[in-house]
This record gives sequence, structure tokens and C-alpha cells, in this order.
Amino acid sequence: MSLSDFFSPLNAEQFTPTDGFYTSQLGLKTLFYTESFPDLEENKFDIAIFGVLDGRNAINNEGCGIGPDYFREKFYKLNEGAFTSRLVDLGNIRPGATLADTYIAVKMAVSELIKNNIIPVIIGGGQDITYAQYLGYEDLEQKVDLVIVDNQFDIDDDNNEGIATRSDCYLNKIFLHQPNYLFNFSNIGYQTYFVDQESLNVMDKLYFDVHRLGEFAQDITLAEPIIRNANMISFDIGAIRSADAKANANATPNGFDGEEACRIARYAGMNDKLTSIGFYEFNPAYDSNGQTAFLLAEMVWYFVDGFYARKKDFPLTPKSQYIIYRTSLKDGSGEMTFVKSKKSDRWWMQVPYPIGQSKNERYHLVPCRYDDYQTAVNGDMPDLWWRTYQKLS
Repeated sequence: MSLSDFFSPLNAEQFTPTDGFYTSQLGLKTLFYTESFPDLEENKFDIAIFGVLDGRNAINNEGCGIGPDYFREKFYKLNEGAFTSRLVDLGNIRPGATLADTYIAVKMAVSELIKNNIIPVIIGGGQDITYAQYLGYEDLEQKVDLVIVDNQFDIDDDNNEGIATRSDCYLNKIFLHQPNYLFNFSNIGYQTYFVDQESLNVMDKLYFDVHRLGEFAQDITLAEPIIRNANMISFDIGAIRSADAKANANATPNGFDGEEACRIARYAGMNDKLTSIGFYEFNPAYDSNGQTAFLLAEMVWYFVDGFYARKKDFPLTPKSQYIIYRTSLKDGSGEMTFVKSKKSDRWWMQVPYPIGQSKNERYHLVPCRYDDYQTAVNGDMPDLWWRTYQKLS
């Protein structure tokens, strides 16, 4: 079965201005699937955008399945930035006869695009599509670091059989999936009153990294090292406050503002490890004057801008581009090693694999902040180091 079998071509007239696009706009910089499906191997695309028109299991947000073309109407009018983009829009994955059919189509699309070194940007659909996005990594034989931007944990009881799930419980499917290729899960922006204490205890026991919205209130840059550790990201539009993004039936007064959402998207684009991203739960039925569609378009623009600003500085090659720092714990139990990139001034720390856990590597590199280094300089062990070591055990 060809990848083209999963996609429906676009009607470009639906999102093309009456007078056409200006030469500087992304609408003239992108190849669209309108008649013949693009040759992904022959053409050197960097990013592939596609929509998923399936919102049937988006709890309390019926209608989000029609979002992709509303996004396109705003996105392709934006001007290209200080980069030369190589974008392709593959059209839309229509709802399958069953939800499982939709998931399989998304899984195959994500997997094939990653194999062709193309980053899929998914415009959903419900956030349950995240599970299908995750399944795309199943045949790639690599561990996955997953980051979710959401105001709560979607781990309600899941009674769905097979691979079908719901937007409020898809994380259960991911956590329990066999074979297990999830290495780490991080949440950015949860709000405590939406999360019960039992769920927080579960996250703590699994050594997952969860971060309250309030942690970023004064400094959104704190999200960058968390995002830099991700292979895949899922962004729920409901994580943005309703004043800036009304187009979600579950929108709430608090959340990230529009500027913060764009900065998170740019951090995602700059992440050398990231190989897929999905933006879910955008529902045009609740969109006043297309404001959320505009914001979503700007977020994807910032993701693209971030991609073309990648430093390609994931350590440690060549070693001449990095500075190595070593610190000693004040109890004398050992030393810690940090790595700083000369290109970007970004930090990583080395966490050793327990004896016998890895035959090929001696340590795992985890993105961190300068503050983590300062903690180690003071002789204390950063919490991130210990949690990572526990996951490696």
C-alpha cells in the first residue's frame, strides 16, 4: 500500500486569496498535494504538513476534525522568514471506517516521513491522535522521549479495545503499550486543580517529569531544556488560555498566552532530536474572527523558523565545539560532568548508565540548565540527574 492511499488531495482554492499569494508568502513556497502525490524520496523536503480530519473521540470538543483547512487559510498567507523553506503539504487523512483505521493511516504517515528524514507536522483532530503519532515510532527501533503540552494528564480509565482510545485517556495507551519503547514522558503546563493527587503520585513513581504552569509564569525559557529532550511533541490547544485561544470547547481562563505558545513551538523547532510534532484540539466552531486559527498558524510558523535555526550541536561531535565541566558532590560520593556548547551556550549533563545496563554507551546525555550546573558546583545533586539515573536503572 502506497502512502498516497492514506491522503486526500487539497482544493487549493479553499485557502488561496482571491488575488493569489504574494511571492514572499508561504503559499508560494510550499508544494501542495492537489493532483499527483509528491515524490518524497526524489524531492528534498524538510517538513511535511498534513491534517487529520478525525475528531470523533475528542471528548467534549466535537468539531475539531474540520480544523486543518481553517489553519491553512491563515498559515499560507504568512511571509517566509529569514530562511529558505522546503515544505510540502500532503493534504488530509480522512476519518477511517473505524478510529483504528485513522490511527493506522497516521502511524504509517509518521513512520514513512521520519524514515525519509522529513518532520511531520500534524494538524489534528483530537489529541487521541497523539497515540497514533507515537505508534509511528514502533518500527524505528529507538526509545522515545515524549513531551506533552497540556493543562492536565489524559490518563482516565480506558475501556476501548484494540488501538482506539479517547482524548482524555490516550496516555494510558502509550504507557501500557507493548513493546515498550517510551523512555521518558514530560508534561509542560499542567494546572493542579485539573489533576488529582493520585495521578501526580503515579508520575512521581514512574520518574516522569511534570511541570506546573506556574513554573513558567516568570520565565518561559525554563521550558527549553525539557523540550530539547523530546523526540516527539503533542500540543493541546487547550493548554493556551481562552483569551488567546477560544477555539476549543474545553478552553479555560488560565494557560500559556499566545506569545509563550509561539516560543514553545520555536523551541520545538530548534530541537535537533525532534522528529515529529502534532497540534491538536483546534475547533473552528468556537473561533472568534479566526483568532485561534491565526495563533495556530503563527505557532507553526515559529516551529518552521526554529527548525531552520537549528544549531546541530547535540554533543559531542566535534569535541572542540564543547566545554567540559566537572564538579564534585560535597559528600565525596563522586563527581558530575556537564557539557556546554560553544555554538549555542546550551547545557547537558552526563548521567552514567548503571553497570551492565548499556553495552555501547557509558553515559546518557540529558539537556539541562545553567542552574543545574550551579547546584552541582555547590556540591548538591540536581533532581534531574537523580530522576534520569533511576530511569536508566
